[in-house]
Amino acid sequence: MKSLILAAGLISAATFAQADADTYVLDNSHSQIVFSYEHLGYSTTYGMFSGFGGEIQFDQENPADSSVQVSFPVTTMLTGWEARFGHFMSADFFGATEDEMVTFVSSGIEVTGDNTALITGDLTLNDVTKSIVLDAKLNQLGDHPMEGKPWAGFDATTTLVRSDFNLGMFAPFVSDEVSVMISIEASKADDQAS
Repeated sequence: MKSLILAAGLISAATFAQADADTYVLDNSHSQIVFSYEHLGYSTTYGMFSGFGGEIQFDQENPADSSVQVSFPVTTMLTGWEARFGHFMSADFFGATEDEMVTFVSSGIEVTGDNTALITGDLTLNDVTKSIVLDAKLNQLGDHPMEGKPWAGFDATTTLVRSDFNLGMFAPFVSDEVSVMISIEASKADDQAS
């Protein structure tokens, strides 16, 4: 797999310069992308990306005008088993190098509830760019009790089809569909925090 989610991440937009949007920077110590797939019908296998960065332009009054962008190296994938990681980075999947990036850039947001939205964006993974939709939820917005500045937390989910990104080896025995769960925290940019 040459460039994952977010993958995930995940959550972003062609960064519109909205006057009313605040810039939030991802807290890389509390931002994770977890993915899972079915293995031969016997088990569900999990992997993860963590420690990545990105930026959200968040318009609290008009959330549909918000945007997000995330980027990270595919080689930061965590599988819990060195041989599996090596196989994923091989020519069978990503053929990855250190500079092989996963990116997500949002292109539109549809508000679906008081704290929910569908975020459409371009995911570049394995040198293939496809439009995907993240089902997102704002968990909390307010001052962080330890950091003392504005903070935001979001969860999102989506399903990717491996073969759409030229990563379909062993499908359908190993599921072509990959479930993706994203959870991030972001702090208001220092030059905007009050």
